[in-house]
Amino acid sequence: MKLFTKAIEKKFKNYPLYSQDGKGDESKVVVKFFNPVGAGTWLITEGQPEGPDFMMYGRCFIHEWEWGYVSLEELEGVELPLGMKIERDMYSKMKTVGEMMHE
Repeated sequence: MKLFTKAIEKKFKNYPLYSQDGKGDESKVVVKFFNPVGAGTWLITEGQPEGPDFMMYGRCFIHEWEWGYVSLEELEGVELPLGMKIERDMYSKMKTVGEMMHE
């Protein structure tokens, strides 16, 4: 599965880095990524190109929920068991971080 599409990149034009600063859990989630075989969820709220990569910011869960940055290159480089990779939630609607954390 392709993690990043032209449609997703277009959405980020309305949500560049720092555009939702101060909104906390009321920030809109632009895209959700997840680990299909274990812990790992990324609720991405902002992003923009940074050189050849794409830098993103959002609320992430590995061991606990925390805000932070992740690059597209980092997510694409994660190697999981059985040859699996990080996936994109194709069915999530543009909800707030708070709404998605409690689903």
